[in-house]
Amino acid sequence: MAPIRIAIVGVGKIVRDQHLPALAKNADYQLIAAASRHGTIEGIDNFKSIDAMLDAVPAIDAVSLCMPPQYRYEAARAALDAGKHVFLEKPPGATLSEVADLETLAAAKGLSLFASWHSRYAPAVEAAKSFLASTTIRSAKIIWKEDVRHWHPNQEWIWAAGGLGVFDPGINALSIVTHILPRPIFITSATLEFPENRDAPIAATIAFSDAHKLSVSAEFDWRQTGKQSWDIIAETDAGEMVLSEGGAKLAVDGKIVHEEPEQEYPMLYRRFAEIIRVGRSDVDLAPLRHVADAFMLGRRKFVEAFHD
Repeated sequence: MAPIRIAIVGVGKIVRDQHLPALAKNADYQLIAAASRHGTIEGIDNFKSIDAMLDAVPAIDAVSLCMPPQYRYEAARAALDAGKHVFLEKPPGATLSEVADLETLAAAKGLSLFASWHSRYAPAVEAAKSFLASTTIRSAKIIWKEDVRHWHPNQEWIWAAGGLGVFDPGINALSIVTHILPRPIFITSATLEFPENRDAPIAATIAFSDAHKLSVSAEFDWRQTGKQSWDIIAETDAGEMVLSEGGAKLAVDGKIVHEEPEQEYPMLYRRFAEIIRVGRSDVDLAPLRHVADAFMLGRRKFVEAFHD
């Protein structure tokens, strides 16, 4: 079967660190073009805009959109209108409504739209889901704290409206939790901390529940120094489960029960090829819906100005 001729839009750090290595090792794809205001990829045609790229390279079958979420809708719509399958980096958009519109358009055109949640493909996530399904959960908590200066140095878009702030990493935790818990959860209260010079939060504390009154809490913070914390902890009838290192390790009562090398982006592109081949979309908006709910229900607390 012929490879999927793919193009990348938005050539930045995540593309170089994750997308390009994943594509290079996947025979399902042939990378043939890129569009970016600043970055380029050697060995292929490069353009300054997606419109110029689509006009010049009609052979493209699919595009992977890796620009900030505030600019993704117009690019996705242009690609779908041109008959291309679309891979959306996380978060899939700046609003729920625009992603829903893209899903409707993709369905109308018989194209595949993929809202990619890379943390769901962390090596121990499926094992955690199976463990929780086998027992009764008493409570759960998310501790997701990292240093924005390290992961997003001088990236102003993340602090702008629609950039999500601390929910940029926090949505990774939400993508895991919404996948591994046996029942849907919803937010009951939230406090969002906004630096006085920014339009997006730097920290958030959230309480969730479900139809059975399960208590789930989350602590998101972008001011962490030293060791970064990406942990989901559940107290259960079968012991304490700790899914740590962003989903890489699973321990029960302190004993590691699952650990494998990370393969998140290779698995994302495997999934994208799969849905293209079978002619369907994969657009789960549950993680983004929780972020929207936090902004709707959350109490705003202003803190001191943040500077990189």
